[in-house]
Amino acid sequence: MYLVTGASGHFGQATLAHLLNTLKVPAGNIIAVTRSPEKLAHLKAKGVDVRAGDFNDEAALVTAFKGATRLLLISTDDLTQPGRRQKQHEAAVRAAEKAGVAHVLYTSLQKAESSAVSFAPEHLGTENAIKSAALKGYTLLRNSWYFENLFFGIPQALASGTQYSAAGNGRIAHIARDDLARAAAAALASGQEGRFTYTLTGAAEYTTAEIAALVSKATAKPLAVVQVPLEGLTQGMIAAGVPAPLAAVFASFDDNTAKGGLSGVTGDYKALTGVEPQAFETWLTKNAAALAG
Repeated sequence: MYLVTGASGHFGQATLAHLLNTLKVPAGNIIAVTRSPEKLAHLKAKGVDVRAGDFNDEAALVTAFKGATRLLLISTDDLTQPGRRQKQHEAAVRAAEKAGVAHVLYTSLQKAESSAVSFAPEHLGTENAIKSAALKGYTLLRNSWYFENLFFGIPQALASGTQYSAAGNGRIAHIARDDLARAAAAALASGQEGRFTYTLTGAAEYTTAEIAALVSKATAKPLAVVQVPLEGLTQGMIAAGVPAPLAAVFASFDDNTAKGGLSGVTGDYKALTGVEPQAFETWLTKNAAALAG
């Protein structure tokens, strides 16, 4: 039995789709755990076992995880309080132990042990919790940055024609979120026993300036990158109305890029899925209109 947490989120639903449609896993072999079961009525109708589960309720998670053999722990997006997400993940790992789950897979962060992203320690802490748990095995999926993360800043930058960055010449090996979901589904259904770590990246890496040039070409809109100091980037976001704690998180993304935290291309995606990841240029062509606004 394959279990997916956060099943009603973008990543969770994409993973479930790949389990069902790409890998042809029978619906009866899939458990989907979510805080909002009503959002997955269409999957329940197909035979998927949809269960309620909340990362803030460990006892309920134990019940929700019962009967699962392999469990995909999709990292939560709760950034309301520093460290809260790690506590949620640790509760899920303990629940998996108590429920008798044999193998836990986790969606972590590329170079988690050295990443300058502000919440990287939460990913590393979760990895360590999984490693020390009483499990037969685990798989750590260290994901690179989504292509889709561009939607957080590129539309506004295109509107003004200027993108402010503190990433310098650091490179990013972006990959599509759907590709990462496909890799997660493949790892979940693989039956691999043991301890594994995969670093999942796109097929190529780009600097912020190179990304901007490709975006400009795809959208037919000018986009100039202006490099600024990290503190200047943070203060600029605060001046634009971004709450200070959130501005610090966003600024850490650029700091991480500048320090090489998202650089490097691996073959792990193809090793898991048997296919090449979608090219950045292909994704841009499909999403140019949405990015342009």
